[in-house]
Amino acid sequence: MTAIMTGLFAALLAISVPVGYALIIAAGAAILWQGGTPTVLAVVKLFQPTQSFPLLEIPFFILSGSLMMSGTLGQKLVQFAAALVGRFHGGMGQVTVVGSTIFGGVSGSAVAEASALGSMLIPWQKKEGYPAGFAAAVTASSSTIAGLIPPSIPLILFSTVANSSIASLFSAAVLPGLMLAGGMMIVCYLSGRIRNFPRLTDAGQLKSFGRSMLSALPALAMPFFIILLLRAGIATPTEVSVIAVFYALLVSLLLYRDLTWERIYAALVGTVITTGVVMLVIAASSLVGHVLITERVPTIVANWALETLGSAILIILMMNLIMLVVGMFLDLPAAILLLGPTFVAIGHAIGMDPIQLGVMICINLSIGLFTPPIGTTLFIGAVIARVPIGAVVKELWPFYIVAAAVLVLMSYVPALTIY
Repeated sequence: MTAIMTGLFAALLAISVPVGYALIIAAGAAILWQGGTPTVLAVVKLFQPTQSFPLLEIPFFILSGSLMMSGTLGQKLVQFAAALVGRFHGGMGQVTVVGSTIFGGVSGSAVAEASALGSMLIPWQKKEGYPAGFAAAVTASSSTIAGLIPPSIPLILFSTVANSSIASLFSAAVLPGLMLAGGMMIVCYLSGRIRNFPRLTDAGQLKSFGRSMLSALPALAMPFFIILLLRAGIATPTEVSVIAVFYALLVSLLLYRDLTWERIYAALVGTVITTGVVMLVIAASSLVGHVLITERVPTIVANWALETLGSAILIILMMNLIMLVVGMFLDLPAAILLLGPTFVAIGHAIGMDPIQLGVMICINLSIGLFTPPIGTTLFIGAVIARVPIGAVVKELWPFYIVAAAVLVLMSYVPALTIY
């Protein structure tokens, strides 16, 4: 049954069927072929996970991010980032990394961040004399930091798969997110110095630093605000997501005074579309999970890994290699929901903390977002910059090195995520 499902799923992907539909068709065909599961139960399995109360976090966090990113705040964040690092070598690339880190604390979505930030910063970098491929590469890679900085949609999905504390996951992911940002800023600095990229030398930026920081403070405070409410037990994750929406509305209405009905409507439409895509994948993955659990695939794979590889070091390496390959072809939410149950079983078998495992999975699969052949943020950056994919990939190799280094540290040093 699993073999039928896997083969049909691969065939449907090959003919460009959307992932959610491909999963439902493949799992449904496998269940019908096996014949042991009533059709009504299969339908219940399909819709049951979408009725989970904690999943309400996803649309509310997406909505709060859309409301904050679509207004004046986005411009304020870019101005703050420019005042902070624009004068250094590779400054405009560093502005993108800093902006991505801050935007990540607002949106929680790498794809939304790449689109919003890239449309502002890639044309700006090109105008100032930066190579289009480099501008696209910085955006494509740094936007994935949103998968780690709270409120991270991938971490929310993993928490539902592993039944782990979302507050602990959010706290654990901050350090690797900042490490990624720091490493990518170093890449931008060295690239700018070696290749003599233009710098922002306007002295007025230093004078306006304090003012720009105050203007961007509502966004800067967002991830700390979320973690504080969760860790202090003041509110549940779902309640925090609702508070985040009211926070975004109040900031836009009272502080920046740029809230319009058009912005609210656009944010609601975008939230519905994005949530619909995620929920379709969640529903489909539940059906796939039923097939896998029926045939005890997670347990079999975990036992095989222990018997064949033996060492926890090799098992973790195997998981990372599998995820790197899968991440090249599947979107991040689908990959988390498909691989999560099996890897949680393997992690439990080798004594790996689920918090560390969740951070490792999110970093690994985020790399797939800017890796060919189907990297989502890679394509977004290339389209905005109007350059071939190959030109962007050529500029991405130092960013791959940084991401791989952070992944290795998070995989083998538990103290960096468990504290």
